Amino acid sequence: MITKRLAWIAAALLAGCGVDVDSSITVDADEAETPDEFVERVNRELEELGTEVAAANWVRATYINADTGLLAARAAERYAEWLSRTAADAGRFDNQDMSAASARALHLLKLSTPEPAPGDAARRKELAEIATELPGMYNTASWCPEEGGDCLHLQQIEKIVAESRDPAELAAAWTGWHDLAAPMRPKYRRFVELANAGARELGYGDLGEMWRDHYDMSPAAFEAETNRLWDQVKPLYEQLHCHVRATLGDFHGEGVVTPAGPIPAHLLGNMWAQTWTGIYDLLEPYPGTQSVDVDSALQAQGYTPERMVRSAEGFYTSMGLPELPGSFWERSLLAKPADREVQCHASAWQIGWDDDVRIKMCLRASTADLRVIYHELGHVYYYLAIQDLPPLFQAGAHDGFHEAVGDAVNMSMTPAYLHRIGLLEGTSESYEATINRQMYEALTAVAFLPFGKLIDEWRWAVFDGRIAPENYNSAWWELRERYQGVVAPVPRDEGDFDPGAKYHVPANTPYSRYFLAFILQYQFQRALCDAAGHDGPLHECSVYGSATAGERLWSMLSKGASQPWQDTLEELTGTREMDARAILDYFQPLADWLAGQNAGRSCGW
Repeated sequence: MITKRLAWIAAALLAGCGVDVDSSITVDADEAETPDEFVERVNRELEELGTEVAAANWVRATYINADTGLLAARAAERYAEWLSRTAADAGRFDNQDMSAASARALHLLKLSTPEPAPGDAARRKELAEIATELPGMYNTASWCPEEGGDCLHLQQIEKIVAESRDPAELAAAWTGWHDLAAPMRPKYRRFVELANAGARELGYGDLGEMWRDHYDMSPAAFEAETNRLWDQVKPLYEQLHCHVRATLGDFHGEGVVTPAGPIPAHLLGNMWAQTWTGIYDLLEPYPGTQSVDVDSALQAQGYTPERMVRSAEGFYTSMGLPELPGSFWERSLLAKPADREVQCHASAWQIGWDDDVRIKMCLRASTADLRVIYHELGHVYYYLAIQDLPPLFQAGAHDGFHEAVGDAVNMSMTPAYLHRIGLLEGTSESYEATINRQMYEALTAVAFLPFGKLIDEWRWAVFDGRIAPENYNSAWWELRERYQGVVAPVPRDEGDFDPGAKYHVPANTPYSRYFLAFILQYQFQRALCDAAGHDGPLHECSVYGSATAGERLWSMLSKGASQPWQDTLEELTGTREMDARAILDYFQPLADWLAGQNAGRSCGW
């Protein structure tokens, strides 16, 4: 998870995490102010405000109590007011001559919140309240399977969905969680009205148009770009879907899974059917074959949380990137404290605008957590690389870049690398082990792609009115079936609000970044492997120890958001286009295997 600069500050505050902001920080419009002077002033104010907000959110995440919650709710409205006035004030420079850097900074300022507040104080307050209530409803929801019995929170329900193989039990758990989102529906409808009003005050037709304007191309061109990328990977997804459906049909019977239709969403091992690793045990191509699971080695060698982070740091420093600052080790939260409640969900933080970088995670000695910490340090090194840029430029080239860095590093955790650091005995893997590993990875990355695309496609249509409020749920499931080839396990209607059962919808977190990140991580990895002089299949490459690859990576990171992402991408990869062909190259062994398995089957839905 990324904890991201200005956009994160706004989103976190409106989600209910914040600080009692100093009311002396105001926007005092000076009509004689030049655009460059305005941008300089906003950067100063943002540096001061951002440091306070980030520090308070850190306390909120690592000391959960009523006091930090109260500060969060009060800060949300004040920060939204500051940001909306600042962004609106920037409009007086429209069509004026200014430096290219100032023009870019003003554009980024306008786009710095995913939910722009209306200028009217009453409507701004209402938006802040709804934007706090919706994720609050999600976070506090629980399902009570039996009247008078124990109620289950999301993590417990997810465990049922991941582990049960009983379709009836799975359907009950799936329905229990999704039904909890129905009360969000009227609030979400009002949220759309208010956020659209804020976007229109900034010159956009609706909030979705504003979101799509983040990508250094027109909103229409960006929508076309996501379609192009999806078309590149769709054939591989369809082959994976075909094999998974056939396997589930064999396991559950054709009365549960039809051989030519969509897959019931509750059978895929994940509450949202967004990744399918929960049913890997049913899909493992070669059971009992060597794997790269190193849990036993981590535990036998006494890996502590700090040692796991040191291992990740060692990967980055092997490429010539700097050691983490001393404050990182003093201030990070790496294990769950015994004396208080904390948010254990992994996240990377920058407190202020210097080298105060941190990790928040309750680490355990497991393969999964080791990979998460390697990923999170990708965010941390991004922060360190851009810390000398003006605050408005301290972000990824676009929001998919930040997530893709750590994911690309995870791809370098090959068997050869794990052997090199003493966590795996063998230096290579058999064909069977390669197919097993690629199947597991595909159940995450390839399975996720259509889900990653459709979340925002649904919202774009909600925001611009193509999906009317009375069709929220039917349109949701039409997209789920069209892109993912999944259907709800039980009948759903417009009394339900199934989009609200996914956190990012009530929290209003844009989702295209995750779709783009899964595309970019393979493109990044191929470019870094080329820089490292790798000669062989992409899935065998590790850039550990390559100073040349590290130099290329650091150069890309250091540009932040200071220039169009196309320029930054070209510097690393030699092309100005995002390209999903690297995914196809990486998964070629699995694609060939799937083609053999699917011979004679009727694929598609």
